[in-house]
Amino acid sequence: MFDGRENFKRVLIRISIKSYLFFILIISSFSLLALSDRKIITFDFLLKEMTDKAALTYFPEPYYTLKQFSSYDRRTVSLNRKEWWANDDWTNFIREENNNGRREFVMFDADGPGAIVRFWMTFSGEGATEGILRIYLDNSKTPLIEGSPLKILSGHLLAPEPLSTSVSPETDYNKRGHNLYLPIPYSQHCKITYECNAIKITKDKRVPSIYYNINYRTYKKGTKVKSLTRDDLINSKQLIEKTAKTLLNPEISHVKEYTKYKILKPSDNLTMKIAEKGKAISKIRIKIDAKNINQALRSTVLEILFDGHKTVWVPIGDFFGTGYQIHPLKTWYTMVNEKGEMEASWLMPFKNISIINILNYGEQEVDVSLDVYLSDYKWKNSSMYFGAAWHEYNNLLTASDTNLNNDEWHFDLNYVNLKGQGRYVGDAITVFSPIDIWWGEGDEKIFVDGEDFPSSPGTGTEDYYGYAWCRYEKFSHPFIAQPIGAGDLGRGLTVNLRYRSLDAIPFRKKISSNIEMWDWAVTRLNYAMTAYWYAKPNFKTNVMPNIESVKKEVALRPRDILKPVVDDYGKVEGEVLKVILCESGHFNIGWNSNMSGKTMLSWKNIDIGGRLKTVFILKNSGRYKVTAYLAKGPDYGKIQISLNGKTIDKIIDCYKEGEIEVYPVELGIYDLKKGENTFSIKFLKNSNSTKKVNKVGIDYLLFKKINLSPSI
Repeated sequence: MFDGRENFKRVLIRISIKSYLFFILIISSFSLLALSDRKIITFDFLLKEMTDKAALTYFPEPYYTLKQFSSYDRRTVSLNRKEWWANDDWTNFIREENNNGRREFVMFDADGPGAIVRFWMTFSGEGATEGILRIYLDNSKTPLIEGSPLKILSGHLLAPEPLSTSVSPETDYNKRGHNLYLPIPYSQHCKITYECNAIKITKDKRVPSIYYNINYRTYKKGTKVKSLTRDDLINSKQLIEKTAKTLLNPEISHVKEYTKYKILKPSDNLTMKIAEKGKAISKIRIKIDAKNINQALRSTVLEILFDGHKTVWVPIGDFFGTGYQIHPLKTWYTMVNEKGEMEASWLMPFKNISIINILNYGEQEVDVSLDVYLSDYKWKNSSMYFGAAWHEYNNLLTASDTNLNNDEWHFDLNYVNLKGQGRYVGDAITVFSPIDIWWGEGDEKIFVDGEDFPSSPGTGTEDYYGYAWCRYEKFSHPFIAQPIGAGDLGRGLTVNLRYRSLDAIPFRKKISSNIEMWDWAVTRLNYAMTAYWYAKPNFKTNVMPNIESVKKEVALRPRDILKPVVDDYGKVEGEVLKVILCESGHFNIGWNSNMSGKTMLSWKNIDIGGRLKTVFILKNSGRYKVTAYLAKGPDYGKIQISLNGKTIDKIIDCYKEGEIEVYPVELGIYDLKKGENTFSIKFLKNSNSTKKVNKVGIDYLLFKKINLSPSI
């Protein structure tokens, strides 16, 4: 029997449920729309993200990839081909276009949604900077930004320092790197071109020299990005200025401080345990003192564990960006002052517990003061631990094979390989070069999530670190720094830093960060590398703590690396000979492509009768046939050689017209002792009276052990 009242109730219930579900759907839609609105990528959003250190600690949402367009040598295609090391990294473009009668070279061409987050250039040659840079957004035929590249990138046309900058301020302006960090978001597409009448490209040459690296984000499909407009640049002027001021003078809010002091004996450590929830380390300050402060900066190690995960193991000096000497610097993440006080303000979150260890692996006592500051932090599923790893290629031979040509002997150095999910946020190198030759032609090659070809192919080590032309002048900037550059084109230490914010590189599975070892000479140097990242728990890294490495004596002089030892093949290069007497003129390490290893010991501006005395070391005593490989050329003259103080009668004439070449001279057979022996040269006369320079060049000495009667 049909009951109308019960049926009516059922209908009402159905209507109520549908109304409720519809209501929930409407509310959810509004919530999603609101959430979506909050995730619109705008110019202002990116400016604020740049100075939000907490933003780096979360896995990015919406997700983006970070890639680079650059002027890298287009012959670089595959590791299986020798052109992998090709070095003609200038004036290479995507294509040439004719736009309204203008000849424009396309440097950048990418679909959106995306954003330019770093733009670097440098120039050389007549007319190289006398062109017009244009930035087109969303397929518009009218550029949003148009003008001189120097004014746009570093001339403060769009933004003040440090968002628009050239480095080093101590360097001649024409030899600087020009950097723009002002973000340029685009919804659909971005194209960047350069119109320059001086550009001439043929099969055999490309002039003038124009180098560029442009980092950009590409957001996942469906991400809402609002393209930059001229109104944005005007309306956001105050935010631009605020961002610039914040980068130069960051304000860090702390809620708690921990302090410890200890004199660390050899093999001792200082430990600080912090058990807090809802917190992150916001600043670490360390001051150390020791009799040998240089060695202490390398042999004293900072180790950090977050919730039981060891993620940081780096020598103190390298972690803060000063290497193993105190050199003042101030960046967005680190600071070192003249007193040796060092600070790092990476935000380092943890769930429950953090343990900070300072370990003394040296042979001396080290005074250590440690201050750790905490800030409030909300741990989420997307939160990541801060990580840093260090390793050194000590006494590294710069050629993979000394029998190869200069364009073939190079190889890649690895900063770090990481497996997991995270963001790569920076790196640093500490290099000691013992000769006056540039070591940093190498390009960065960063592979993300299994790429066959790097998404960040570079144009040179100094370009990657924001400066240019191997310049040695110091500079300090929020995201790049060279606190010391003595080893650039000289003998000594160089420290380069690059820290990332908007140009941090996300990875979903893995990342491999590398840079080429591309030295102009076959020599040896020390090359230490530090990498910084954020990664989700249980990530894996290939760089493990190496206690023996940090114990090694740091190099302060060329002789700490280059020893004048005759090798197992009987050869000792001229540039490694130890000079113990130079009576006139001066000597240095000279570069010449015809010489062994492209270098020689070069002695110049010599007075008649001047003497140069050097030392070489033999592993075994014995009877040796000795051959000197000398430089022969238009500035060279007559010389006489002595071995262990005994003069060889033969007068050697090293003069010739034309190109300098290697001149082998057989000196005879001699009894030589194990250990130190001396090789001396006396300059007698310049064979060409019109030449005033008076030079001697020693390429290398060759010793062949034999069993014959000695001549002296």
